[in-house]
Amino acid sequence: MATAAIFSSLRRRRSPSLEAFLAPVDLTDVALVQTLVSVSTELVSCFSGKSLFFQRKNSRSLIRKIEVFVVLLEYLRDSGAGSALSPPTIVCFKELYLLLYRSKILLDCCVQSSKLWLLLQNHTISGHFHDLNQEISTLLDVFPLDDVELSEDVREQIDLMHKQSRKATLFIDKDEEDLRVGFFSFLDEFEKGKIPNMVDLSLFFVEGLGIKDAKSSRAEIEFLEEQIVNHEGDIEPTASVLNGFVAIARYCRFLLYGFEENEVELQIGNQKKLRKGLISQEIAETFITIPKDFCCPISLDLMRDPVIISTGQTYDRSLISRWMEEGHCTCPKTGQMLMNTRLVPNRALRNLIVQWCTAHGIPYDPPENTDSLVEAFAAAMPSKAAIEANRATATLLIHKLASGSQHAKTVAARGIRLLAKTGRENRAFIAEAGAIPHLRNLLSSTNSVAQENSVTAILNLSIHDKNKSQIMDEKGCLGSIVGVLRFGLTTEARENAAATLFSLSAVHDYKKRIADEEGAVEALAGLLRAGTPRGKKDAVTALFNLSTHTENCLRMIEAGAVTALVGALGNEGVAEEAAGALALIVRQPIGAKAVGGEEMAVAGLIGMMRCGTPRGKENAVAALLELCRSGGTVATEKVLKAPALWGLLQSLLFTGTKRARRKAASLARVFQRCENYSLHFGGLGAGYAFAGNSAPNRDSSFVNEVSVPVSISVPVL
Repeated sequence: MATAAIFSSLRRRRSPSLEAFLAPVDLTDVALVQTLVSVSTELVSCFSGKSLFFQRKNSRSLIRKIEVFVVLLEYLRDSGAGSALSPPTIVCFKELYLLLYRSKILLDCCVQSSKLWLLLQNHTISGHFHDLNQEISTLLDVFPLDDVELSEDVREQIDLMHKQSRKATLFIDKDEEDLRVGFFSFLDEFEKGKIPNMVDLSLFFVEGLGIKDAKSSRAEIEFLEEQIVNHEGDIEPTASVLNGFVAIARYCRFLLYGFEENEVELQIGNQKKLRKGLISQEIAETFITIPKDFCCPISLDLMRDPVIISTGQTYDRSLISRWMEEGHCTCPKTGQMLMNTRLVPNRALRNLIVQWCTAHGIPYDPPENTDSLVEAFAAAMPSKAAIEANRATATLLIHKLASGSQHAKTVAARGIRLLAKTGRENRAFIAEAGAIPHLRNLLSSTNSVAQENSVTAILNLSIHDKNKSQIMDEKGCLGSIVGVLRFGLTTEARENAAATLFSLSAVHDYKKRIADEEGAVEALAGLLRAGTPRGKKDAVTALFNLSTHTENCLRMIEAGAVTALVGALGNEGVAEEAAGALALIVRQPIGAKAVGGEEMAVAGLIGMMRCGTPRGKENAVAALLELCRSGGTVATEKVLKAPALWGLLQSLLFTGTKRARRKAASLARVFQRCENYSLHFGGLGAGYAFAGNSAPNRDSSFVNEVSVPVSISVPVL
């Protein structure tokens, strides 16, 4: 029978139904026949009237054979002959059930897949049709026709189909194969550094594939990109070759179909992630029971990225990674020692989860690192053809940015945003070709779509280190980015402006310039106080970077950043970074005075020591230590009087990370020198041995020690 290779061409988000793998059981003969009638009739009705662009002959041949099975099954049902089937007949009908579902999957693939994908998979899909034909032949070879009472005309149709199936050979349509070869020839030309003739490209895409407009072209590109991500490297053609085809399709999208794209569609594309999140939240509030095996044993929530650890148990990647980072070396569920920390993707389970979500109408959020997977493919396997095609695309886009209509500039900005998302080579030559000045001009646009795409394009370009200097040196660019952060027309534009400042502030020399830009720190503080979860994350990471420059301390105090950071200590999503920034600010007396003057500062840091993550606890105790060192007696007394502090210090001394233990010991030694030490901590005894830093020997590498999650990175949008 057909192998699982049939499923390799399907979009993973449309996973096959479980019925494709399980034959019906515990059915009476009549029920089995009726089930087969329903399945086969539905299959014929769904596909017989559809005109497929590719695989027409193979699909028509398969549907005609299924129609013959419908005749057979309806005759058995209507004549009553299906009520007393022999065991061999029942076995054959169960095999027929599986064959029908595999046929449905293959036909669904031909209907739902993009034209370019079907073209690239032409040989493979033709092979799957041939496999199904061979299965039909084998099934009819063993089908006990003599055990079933059939009319003469039905028997003749079965015999004829049997003979045709035996004689059938693999069929690959010549016209489709010529198109496929032509597509590869374009790849070869780009590989040689040549740009194919526009007439030839038009004949291929417009005439040959029937792609008539920009919307259809964009759908083709998105489908190919989806295959690269979903197959995770297990794909033919290889991801490197597919990246080349994506680049060619993107070039032709602008060359052949121009820049007059529907602005509403652009807005829909930009807001896709936001809507998806809102839908997921609504679903989460319903009462659908999630299968136990689909839930992570740690959180009991639906797994988004299931992985297998060395004990054989499956967990959600983010949660088990965090468990290991906290220093645990046992399996959370079984308690067994972990032989290693390797995480193996459980793709089979993930596919079943996707299938279940699809069946229940629940949007399945992909793993957070989906974009990083795309980035990894593009960065690890850039082909010359992809680079050259993308370079040609960048030239078209930048030309339109410079001289196109306002609407065309908006479309071009979105094109650059997407192009800058996939690889440092693209980011480098986009900036070299002069895109940044034109994107800067769009930052002040009154068109929300243009502004959002331009700031996001600059964000993506800024990830490449060499581009940071071009952005900062471009006259008025920093001010325009801050302007979007303060007065941006959309939430996403403001958030991406904050993320851009975070990216640029990775260079030490730029931290002071960014902080001195009018309104920059105030806007970041405002976003941290009242932004979305993602906006708060962008803001706090930017503020953390700015706080590592000692000359920014006063500016951050005056702008209200300290107050915002103290308020963020109660927000689990940003508390670690907020505590880290405060630990840097309080190293200076003026910063210690400002933080000490915040009513909730000490309480917030104590709360983090109690309930925070290991990194959060490190940063919290470090901030309290620096507050005592720089804030003088008043600050020390304020920290000393915090309830339950000693118990938390004691806990950190024995269970915290190495750095947390060191900071906790240093803080305890500060208290030892206080005149009220015996009153507050008399139970410990002055002879307790602490290992740590004394006040006169403050670690000069403190800035590098402040712990911020490694996962913080500039988002690629």
